[in-house]
Amino acid sequence: MTIPAAPPRRALPILSPEKISGLKPALADVIEYRKSGLSLNWVIGCPLECGYCVRHLFDNFEMKAPRRLMSDEEAVVHLVGHPYFRAHKTPIQLLNRATDPMLPIVKPHVYEVLRRLDGQGLTNHVLIITRWRVSPEDCAVLNSFKHLRLTVLVTHSHIADPAIEPVDSRIAAQSLRTLYEHAEYYRTVLYWRPIVPGLNDSEADIERARELSLHAHATVFTGLFFREEIASYYQAHGLPMPYEETARRKIMPEVAERRILDAFEQGSWGALFRKTSCGVAYAHGEADYNGHFGVRELCDICPRDQIARCQAAWVKPDLSTVTQEARFLGATGEVEVNDRAIVVEGLDEPPRYFLQHGFGYQCHDRAKPHHYRQHGRAPIGWKAENGTTST
Repeated sequence: MTIPAAPPRRALPILSPEKISGLKPALADVIEYRKSGLSLNWVIGCPLECGYCVRHLFDNFEMKAPRRLMSDEEAVVHLVGHPYFRAHKTPIQLLNRATDPMLPIVKPHVYEVLRRLDGQGLTNHVLIITRWRVSPEDCAVLNSFKHLRLTVLVTHSHIADPAIEPVDSRIAAQSLRTLYEHAEYYRTVLYWRPIVPGLNDSEADIERARELSLHAHATVFTGLFFREEIASYYQAHGLPMPYEETARRKIMPEVAERRILDAFEQGSWGALFRKTSCGVAYAHGEADYNGHFGVRELCDICPRDQIARCQAAWVKPDLSTVTQEARFLGATGEVEVNDRAIVVEGLDEPPRYFLQHGFGYQCHDRAKPHHYRQHGRAPIGWKAENGTTST
């Protein structure tokens, strides 16, 4: 199919090869496989100075002006030609680590990539995460993509401290309402994050989230990524440290989760989920593509009809088939398929996610186990088997 060119009015400049070579390698690589999808990040740089942003991990927090690493057309070619990409199956994320996709100067490029993907007739899930302004005109563009299963996740934290969250959360709240009101072919999710005890988990914060959940097809709540790079930024800027230690996984203490779940059990509110893919799948009326049904305690807050969908689609894969694919990807040691997940050794996250999305079944690293009820989160704030609590 020939796609006519539709360049944005003010195209973002493309960084020179010399400048790209000076970037952190992980930032210069436009594709990263994450749990919620194959992530395409061909635009980097953001003026929004959220203190907890993952841009700290890529050493580009000070890069405020968005720039492209390649053209929009090249970005699509890189994505669909990636070894881990499977048409109609692999979930995709656009610009989820180095800029906000709905910034006025960025979104024309997002629309161009979406147009090119949709023009190929692809039906893959595509996730866009924003906290910025979305207008009815934007919604008309988003509704124009008829093949892609598009979801716009609106990040809303309700954090009042401008040194941590300089973007007024009322902007995200209005964007959510606008997106929900105009949704036809896409779906919108309230992405309630990062929740930090004592910072934005008061009764008023929870009540705000409950009200907003009525203006979304699903609500996902999650905690804070508090890596060493982010902790260093907090310390250097005199920000209150949310935790005494850092962690590889998101931190969501048990007590905070319990308060949220108790609040949502009272009255009629939008459907609440612990995992992004669970909320996205529910919004589209499908089974979770990450196979979380195997971790049954995750499902105790899900609507019954969603549990039925996931149960019907969840099939324990054949061990020999899994072993063959895992070995091809470089797995070492024993490959196991139990009633919760595929368990492998010697594979980092990208190949594990490739297996996970391919089989629709959780895939875990034996060296980094997912503990019961912690839902793949950091152990901070959760009771251990001996009854003690991590701090």
